[in-house]
Amino acid sequence: MRWPVIILALLVLALQYPLWLGKGGWLRVWEVDGQLQAQRATNHQLEQRNAALAAEVQDLKSGNEAVEERARYELGLTRPGEIYVHVPRRADKPAEEPTGSEAPGQ
Repeated sequence: MRWPVIILALLVLALQYPLWLGKGGWLRVWEVDGQLQAQRATNHQLEQRNAALAAEVQDLKSGNEAVEERARYELGLTRPGEIYVHVPRRADKPAEEPTGSEAPGQ
């Protein structure tokens, strides 16, 4: 009675091996599903970028305002009669540290 139970248990284990660890097993399915989710996220980001670029192209094709704006900000171009003034940005000043005589608590 004991040997047939052991043989049947081994047969069940032998049949389960391909399901879990085989070429098309569950572990491989979970791995591929993770890759699929990552690729979908990447595709979504690229679709958003493409939509933004398509909107920018449409804006550049449809009117002069977008072209003028890019020319002003990227190239520094001006209209006739205008004067271009460039104001450089200030660099953040580092925090001044107290000297020996100005130390707190004195």
